[in-house]
Amino acid sequence: MRILHTSDWHIGRTFHGHSTLANLRTVLAALAVEVQQRAVDVVVVAGDIFDSATPAAEAYTVLEEAVVAIREAGASVVLTSGNHDSATRLGFMSQFSGLAGVHVVTRQELHDQPIILDDESGPVHFYGIPYLEPSMLRHHYPDATLRSHEQVLAFVMDRVRADIARRGGRSVVLSHCFAVNVAAAGVDATDLGASDVERDITAGGIDYVPLSVFDGPDYVALGHIHGRSALSDRVRYSGAPVHYSFSEASKPRGAWLVELGATGLTSVDWVDLPIPRALKIVTGSLDDLLTDATLAPFENHWLSVVLTDTVRPLDGMRRLQARFPHCVTLEHRPAITTDASAHSYSDRVRGQSDTEIVAGFLAHVRNGVGPTEAEQAILADVLSAVERADHDEPAEDSAAVAARDRVDA
Repeated sequence: MRILHTSDWHIGRTFHGHSTLANLRTVLAALAVEVQQRAVDVVVVAGDIFDSATPAAEAYTVLEEAVVAIREAGASVVLTSGNHDSATRLGFMSQFSGLAGVHVVTRQELHDQPIILDDESGPVHFYGIPYLEPSMLRHHYPDATLRSHEQVLAFVMDRVRADIARRGGRSVVLSHCFAVNVAAAGVDATDLGASDVERDITAGGIDYVPLSVFDGPDYVALGHIHGRSALSDRVRYSGAPVHYSFSEASKPRGAWLVELGATGLTSVDWVDLPIPRALKIVTGSLDDLLTDATLAPFENHWLSVVLTDTVRPLDGMRRLQARFPHCVTLEHRPAITTDASAHSYSDRVRGQSDTEIVAGFLAHVRNGVGPTEAEQAILADVLSAVERADHDEPAEDSAAVAARDRVDA
């Protein structure tokens, strides 16, 4: 059996205020072409089908178009809900869609009841494990200790393994979680390609699920992490099919092509999917970015710009978008920063004139750039006017003082 593993479609997500639906449509259409050309039997989608628990109507249309194209290409579909999805909404009419070869698994109590699909070697059991919130699962199993995601997935996988042992044959598990290979030293979120898009699934301070929890099945298709990752030969993340964050800019987009033989896993290969608009982070001064010929290939990219100008340029975003129309973020990070002093402010300005104090303040807030000659002239005029006003202020006469004292009394 040939299986294509994908996840984290996040239908309906915006990218810095821009819709991603058109790009996602392009990628999912390409995925359906791969299904047909590679004679894929089953497409598995491991959670976060939608980006919101209340998707817009067009998001449902995109999902419908995708699964219809996959079915027309000759593959069945098995998908589960993730932490962004509403299990109830995604699972609506799932029994009917299953009759059409689109198997939607969102009910948490059905985790050990597989979808059974056959090939020439017999049945393959697909166990869809939707995103499981410990507090919700405890209501179904009050006698079990289910306080963390690790405990929840360990409990569920024990039940799955028991069912695999009872039925025999080959098995595939879909799960939406944050799994790590704890045997690898120094594993953290960045090792798995975690991005700033992935909603926190921490429960009780523990959100990691050890790789060993998924022992048993022939293949485990994971979702939640947006970067491609192989925790082992048979436990993998496919990542999202579209870039949803600049933290994902360098990560490939695609899906895993999984081959099951008569006795189990035989091969896993990566299938690239198109990137309709790539992401790029560029750094430099505004003038350099506007004139650097080597940046020409990135003029149609989604762009995140870090400006290194000493003083923040005026109207920087508008000027950048004249060359890079898809520039969506701008950060000012000067190459020269003022030296922080351990002395108090009063110590630093002691003995300085008013002119020197104001000039020092301007240099501080403008990263070392003090007042220009024109600003110095204005500053001198202002300080002179203030000094004259202080000297020319008339003293309060005795009658005014007496009147004020009577009011205060």
